[in-house]
Amino acid sequence: MSIRLIRQLLLAPDESGESGESGRVSLSDVEQKLRELGGSAQSLATDAAPPVIGALVAAGAVAVAAVYLLGRRRGRRQASVLEIRRV
Repeated sequence: MSIRLIRQLLLAPDESGESGESGRVSLSDVEQKLRELGGSAQSLATDAAPPVIGALVAAGAVAVAAVYLLGRRRGRRQASVLEIRRV
């Protein structure tokens, strides 16, 4: 974010119609605005977490199945064939 955008956000008229105090931006104003922005980003992240976890679990299960099947195939190729004949 640019400093101009932050200044515009902080100096924008609030609900009462007044703009910021004498045009100066204090450190507490910037901190408060960043906390608001961070809070909304955090809520978005927590809302998106369950589908992402489900997708990771499904991808892990597919990976384990693929490794199992490929190892089984390799084991069959390398296994010797034993023939027993009755005499």
